[in-house]
Amino acid sequence: MSVLKSINPYNSSRVVSYPQLSDIALTVRLGRAGTAFLKYRLSTFQERGKLLKKVAELLRGRSRVLAELITGEMGKAVKEAEAEVRKCALVCEFYADHAEEFLGDREVETEAEESRVIYEPLGPVLAIMPWNFPFWQVFRCAAPVLMAGNTFLLKHASNVQACALAIEEIFAEAGLGEGIFQNLAIGSDRVAGVIASEYVRAVSLTGSEATGRAVAAQAGLHLKKCVLELGGNNAFVVLNDANQELALNIAIPARMQNGGQSCIAAKRFILESWISEDFIPALESRILRLVTGDPMDEKTDVGPLSSVKQAKEIEQQVKRSVEMGAKLVCGGHRNGAFYDPTLLTGVRPGMPLFDEEVFGPVFAVTLADSPENALELSNKSMFGLGMQLFTQSDVVAKVFIEEAQEGAVFINAMVRSDPRLPFGGLKNSGFGRELSMEGIREFTNIKTVWID
Repeated sequence: MSVLKSINPYNSSRVVSYPQLSDIALTVRLGRAGTAFLKYRLSTFQERGKLLKKVAELLRGRSRVLAELITGEMGKAVKEAEAEVRKCALVCEFYADHAEEFLGDREVETEAEESRVIYEPLGPVLAIMPWNFPFWQVFRCAAPVLMAGNTFLLKHASNVQACALAIEEIFAEAGLGEGIFQNLAIGSDRVAGVIASEYVRAVSLTGSEATGRAVAAQAGLHLKKCVLELGGNNAFVVLNDANQELALNIAIPARMQNGGQSCIAAKRFILESWISEDFIPALESRILRLVTGDPMDEKTDVGPLSSVKQAKEIEQQVKRSVEMGAKLVCGGHRNGAFYDPTLLTGVRPGMPLFDEEVFGPVFAVTLADSPENALELSNKSMFGLGMQLFTQSDVVAKVFIEEAQEGAVFINAMVRSDPRLPFGGLKNSGFGRELSMEGIREFTNIKTVWID
């Protein structure tokens, strides 16, 4: 059986191979998840919360070691990787503290003597997770799934198997019993069989649009609940009345988080025409100050992309857009898996940099001649994950909040995920929600009780 390979993007000579589970071992793990669920579902919120808080403690105590593991497998700057690990601890504590409140019985007044809604766990949940945030994506799904009383099966991206194993070990060390959290070291070609398993009751995927369609088709075929968090092409809209300094301060982290390899990163910079004259040169100056280099160095702002293949894809998207009339202001060079932070102007609908999700450090600028035109351009996307608007007008902000075709609208702030708020999109960005109360209820049986 083929192995799963982890290739260090900063030094491609560092390759680690991980054997895939045999068919028999995979079947055993699936059955174990089903058996463990029968007991774990009866545990109390207090018991589950205690386990999750132990997980949070272990994450904080090992944040640097785990961060280096992340950086070694997918290349992000180690300071960002450490912040990712600490955020995972926060989501564990959040659900440990709030799960009982979110899933408590809800009394409903009807003509019955008693009527209420109760939230019960579903069973083993399969989580298909990506490489770009190899810890956060897992924990933001696992914390609510486990606190709801389900068991968890992780199918992680092939290139971050060391992270997957480390996560499994942390949950085991925290005291979760056998079968409650298990890593499935398998390739994508075996996922359909897992979804079909009698033990798997639901599926959560964070990944590409193409993968989302394939997983949704398999889940639908077997009538399994699924949540899809797919791509994004988030707009960063700056109007003439905006606080320009604030927008500039947020523009860099909004685009450059994880080297631009984030579904919620700002990707299309839509500037109202007057402010663009000052904003573009100021943005270029800040981009040129970013430090590219060894991602293990604390001074590095930008490490390599996850692979040479990923960098080549960005290179082609930029090249095709320039051929169609976009103007390269700075950057635009690739060296192995590195791609320079890049700024282009004159980007229009129809160009790859406008229409496609660009998973790398590229700032694509489009001009709008009015707030109405800016909103129209923002909505001109097949994705709908989130957008950010910079304006000092409450009236304009209200229009964007009501009319933006997005799962999230952030005013004078950067789009980000927060355990306290639901996260997800619409259109080709998927469906369902993660985080907050909505996220934990996704993987429960919402049962109506009527007593007369």
